[in-house]
Amino acid sequence: MKLKDSEITKLIIEGTERLLARAGDSRSLKPEFVSARIRTTVDKYLLRHDKDADAAAIRQFVDGLQADDLCLIMACEAGDEDAWSELVERFSATVRSAARSASANEEAAEDLAQSIWAELYGLRTRPDGSRAGKLAYYSGKGSLAGWLRAVVAQLAVDVHRKQSRLIQAEQDTDLERWASDASATGLLLSSEKVSSNPEQSLANREAGGAVQEALVRAIEELTPEDRLLVKLYYFDGLRLREAGAVLGVHEATASRRLARVHSELKRRVATILVEQRGWTKAETERTFSEIAINLQSDIEAMLESQPVGEKQAKTEP
Repeated sequence: MKLKDSEITKLIIEGTERLLARAGDSRSLKPEFVSARIRTTVDKYLLRHDKDADAAAIRQFVDGLQADDLCLIMACEAGDEDAWSELVERFSATVRSAARSASANEEAAEDLAQSIWAELYGLRTRPDGSRAGKLAYYSGKGSLAGWLRAVVAQLAVDVHRKQSRLIQAEQDTDLERWASDASATGLLLSSEKVSSNPEQSLANREAGGAVQEALVRAIEELTPEDRLLVKLYYFDGLRLREAGAVLGVHEATASRRLARVHSELKRRVATILVEQRGWTKAETERTFSEIAINLQSDIEAMLESQPVGEKQAKTEP
């Protein structure tokens, strides 16, 4: 039975209490301030995809949020200068490392890192005293270090393209841009098999559209680090060594992580098609074999009938 809004609100309030209790430092944040953020996150990442999520699912989701990171960011957002100093001190190395990996030289990397901190701090103050920067976009769903690397990578791409606006770190913007870019270049989905049967061609297009929609949703549900890896490797064309450097991991680790992401995406796409599209498992496996899902030319292995775990992620020549 679908939960009432009042029941969801109660679960959020209870979850907020648990989150603040398990945080090493709750930073004197007002519970209602935190609850509002958690409610937005639950609506966006859970209820938007599963409107009938039960109480247990909501509790599990909220209890999976990064309590310490979220409290730190929200304290910064609320204008706590001590929290801001701690944020810069703890994550300066992370930001500099990501900036170096995304820049041509040390000077450009330093400029990029400084731009990131300015963007996060915000250029103006809200009436309530909080800063109007990108801090409000951190949901606590993934690690703060991974989110910061994503912010750096996206700003680097924006600077490289000499665009005037900053690309937001929030995944909705990413997915819309990725899907648009990939569709325009024919990289994301190629569902029209050559066929002399018009009805079959139409069926292929409809099936391909369903798989593409499920794939975009599955990518959206990845952790920030995994989503960034997919973006850097398949959409931005970085090598595993370069993508690993942005993420702060060795090339071999990035390769293993990519193989795991392939498996997770296949499993999640199949679940969406079966549970929400009403497909049978046989239809799903058959479509995986017939539809070319290729974020680049070789990602078809991600969704073919053979379990992806048996495949090796693409390695450098």
